[in-house]
Amino acid sequence: MSDGSTPRRVRHPLVGLAVVGVSLTVWWPAFTLGAWGQLFFDQVLTVWVAATATFVVVAFQPRPSPHRIRRLIALAIPSVWLALSFAGRPGGGPILVGIDALAFVIAIAGVPFTSWVLARIFWPDFGDGIPRRIVALGLAVIALMVVASFVLGTQQARFLTCQDFALSGNSNPPGCVDATTGR
Repeated sequence: MSDGSTPRRVRHPLVGLAVVGVSLTVWWPAFTLGAWGQLFFDQVLTVWVAATATFVVVAFQPRPSPHRIRRLIALAIPSVWLALSFAGRPGGGPILVGIDALAFVIAIAGVPFTSWVLARIFWPDFGDGIPRRIVALGLAVIALMVVASFVLGTQQARFLTCQDFALSGNSNPPGCVDATTGR
């Protein structure tokens, strides 16, 4: 800059959009884990649907992708979990615990990963030129939203009632407070 003015900051609006989008998708699984102590099947199956659809898009992309095989393997993990769930239910035991642990990882980590892959498909240059500190800040905000949502779930009796859960079509989590009795 020869005119003496300060250089303009480069803006990355898509990073903000990605952070908001991923935060919106991970808050409910984190909240339910806090409130009910478990993830609901529909949350994990939602990740499976998104990952499977993204798998098909990545597999049949007309242009070459340098990380296609790694993405396909990662996107197949929810389908592997689903297949293992069919195989592991009758006997239970340690295999079932492992399958449930994989479901937890898929629900929490699968959403951000699938979102990232989709963003890179539709905006191939998304992420290019973004400083690591901006990426780290975005990941930190998402992690903060997950932790805050989990804590809100554990503290739901302080600001929600059983009627709130019933009205929204959910079952009552342990410890919810009845609006009429306060207990």
